Amino acid sequence: MNIDELLNKLKDGKISVEEAKEHLKMLPFHDLGFAKIDFHRRLRKGIPEVIYAPGKTKEQIKRIVMEMKDKEKVFITRASEEIYEELKNIENCRFYKECNLIVIGKKEIKNRNGYILVVSAGSSDLPVAEEAAVTAEELGNRVRKIYDIGVAGVHRVINYMEEISKANVVIAVAGMDGILPTIISNFTSAPIIAVPTSIGYGTGMNGLAALMAMLNSCSPGIAVVNIDNGFGAGVVAHLINEKINSQ
Repeated sequence: MNIDELLNKLKDGKISVEEAKEHLKMLPFHDLGFAKIDFHRRLRKGIPEVIYAPGKTKEQIKRIVMEMKDKEKVFITRASEEIYEELKNIENCRFYKECNLIVIGKKEIKNRNGYILVVSAGSSDLPVAEEAAVTAEELGNRVRKIYDIGVAGVHRVINYMEEISKANVVIAVAGMDGILPTIISNFTSAPIIAVPTSIGYGTGMNGLAALMAMLNSCSPGIAVVNIDNGFGAGVVAHLINEKINSQ
């Protein structure tokens, strides 16, 4: 339950002062010893704290989830099917297998103007593109997707010029030469969030070549997140879209 919801329920008499205090006592964070859950993050940042699965045992993850699930929406990135099996009986738990993302909680549906567009260079970039798209969608945004329009067949981009030009934000995901965000930026004044992926041959250096290409783009208006960081791109796009829709 977020702060606004809590205060409105208290105001409307749907919960007692004691119940409200019970929720508030976990703020601003709850110490589990091995983890300190930040329940104030949505209040400060507009998004909940996220569980990064690698390096944690499934028991640790489940304990964090059980503390969070009744108070906040839960995102678990880079999660395995084994972790999902441990959690799948929790209400509103879903596993996006394409991008190894688990989300627990009701879908946030907001009446927003405009949409976030996620484009990918190749179908091999799909897991990272899907992580970005699912993240933005689960945070309440309208999301459209155009996949496999990389520069090996650059004429394909022309087909989607109108959809690209009307987006509030564009997330452009590419490995190999990483040039797609520069191409896309020619067709829109919207901010472009470039996501390099680790897809490519030897001199691609696991995404480093794509990262460098994006950072050295000659087209202004492009911001770059880390290699394979679809989740980070989805969050940035959400925050930009929030500002656009709050005006």
